[in-house]
Amino acid sequence: MFSIEHEFDSTVITLVDEGTAPLGEDVIINAFEECVTIEQYDPRTDGMQKITLSMAQLRDLRAALDLPEGVYIQPPESK
Repeated sequence: MFSIEHEFDSTVITLVDEGTAPLGEDVIINAFEECVTIEQYDPRTDGMQKITLSMAQLRDLRAALDLPEGVYIQPPESK
């Protein structure tokens, strides 16, 4: 299950793990104009863990999901 909310400066997507136990903590994705953050609660540290991806890293991740094993260089995005 997931939800999508549009905030003033970002789009927030929350992914909720469903199914049989053990379930993972919710994943919260904030899509800003200049970057994307991914957050998840970590019960071991009792805090949120955050990863920030630049738009170039996000573009590379999107491409990597459809490619076989290897090392790749993406051409810069034209404006």
